[in-house]
Amino acid sequence: MGEKTIKGRILFIDDDKAGREVALFNLRRAGYEVTPASDGQEAISFFSPETFDVVITDFKMPGLSGIEVLRRIKKQAHEIPVLVLPAFGNVETAVEAMKEGAYDFIGKPFHRDQLLLSVGKALERRRLTEELRDLRIRISGVAREIVGTSEAMRRVLEIADRVAPSDATILITGESGTGKEIVARRIHVHSSRAEKPFVAINCAAIPGELLESELFGHTRGAFTGAIRDRSGRFRQAEGGTLFLDEIGEIPTALQPKLLRVLQEKTVDAVGSDAPTPVDVRILAATNKDLNDRIREGSFREDLYYRLNVIELHVPPLRERRDDIPLLVEHFVKELAEGRDLAVPPRVMELIQSHPWPGNVRELKNACERMVILCRGNEVSVEDLPPVPGTTSPEKSFFGGEHGVEDWPPLPPDGLSLVDLEKGVIEEALRLKRGNITQAAVYLRIPRHILVYRIEKYGLRRDP
Repeated sequence: MGEKTIKGRILFIDDDKAGREVALFNLRRAGYEVTPASDGQEAISFFSPETFDVVITDFKMPGLSGIEVLRRIKKQAHEIPVLVLPAFGNVETAVEAMKEGAYDFIGKPFHRDQLLLSVGKALERRRLTEELRDLRIRISGVAREIVGTSEAMRRVLEIADRVAPSDATILITGESGTGKEIVARRIHVHSSRAEKPFVAINCAAIPGELLESELFGHTRGAFTGAIRDRSGRFRQAEGGTLFLDEIGEIPTALQPKLLRVLQEKTVDAVGSDAPTPVDVRILAATNKDLNDRIREGSFREDLYYRLNVIELHVPPLRERRDDIPLLVEHFVKELAEGRDLAVPPRVMELIQSHPWPGNVRELKNACERMVILCRGNEVSVEDLPPVPGTTSPEKSFFGGEHGVEDWPPLPPDGLSLVDLEKGVIEEALRLKRGNITQAAVYLRIPRHILVYRIEKYGLRRDP
């Protein structure tokens, strides 16, 4: 015999043991998985949005009442239907429950068929609501597919999905090109705000003198050129999520105003005398070490702690190489526009061996180049991008002439990796006459990573 299908998962709360046992018997016999609770406090300790599909609660209980249970559950997961069990004929109680968001009420004592009918309708309503929600999200284009099965990415997505239902401010860290905005979009899509706007702004892309107006809005005549009112990104994201990318680049003068918005939940438009309340969840991202910025005096410590309620670090591509073949397959298929292109093992091996300092963004660009240059149905080594200043992809970009195959034998007694890294950086700086940007290109790492290493080891920058 096959395993019995579970129709739904129910949290059933009633302090009347006899009535509770009868209801549990009938619900389980009908194919539901039921978790009983004898009072409201016990029920709240059991509850999580991922665990239950429906909640049924008695109205009058000692301690935490049914109406308080209803409020707390709706605050955590407004989409979960709650059925309330008031005393028979108590219309006032039923009306109060419906005003607080109850899906339905069943007067006690109730008949088995009445209970099962109400539960079935509640589950069907939730299914239709979720289908409509998913459809709206797909149509909006907010969601982006995240490709990756490595342990590192599974951990990131697990944490992202766990924190998504809350309204906590999240700081997403990681190198440039790792996909921080895609993770932010996933958090939004899995939150209760998914059907509201997702508004993204790159704080580094807008001049400081314009960023205040861009974020908080302005009134007509607030400054030269302000010919009409502007709502600003905070108000555009009302009810939804505002994603502040490159938050480490926000001017020092604007940081107190951003801190005030986070604390007071109001925005002051430029030129306005009255603050405007806003209901917005903040997700911020940075590829900088904000602790370094705090020590330099360019980032406020109190703002950092407000933003960093939960930190989510997106690992660089070199730390999740197992995801590279999946990403290549995904990008090639997406960019080929119907062409059936294959990536042979030799090419994939070279791609996996590359450090990818630009991370997923760089990999996607490389895949786009391969698709464009490919003449047949199989990409080749010649289609791979070379390092700037070279012509041979295999010999320069992916190893070869100066790759691991030509390294001298390692000493049998071991060596210091730290000393080796320091020596390589010093030699690269000497070779490039102290030019950090050129040295970073030579070492195939982002410039800010090289600056960090130079400061970490206390190296001289001059040639």
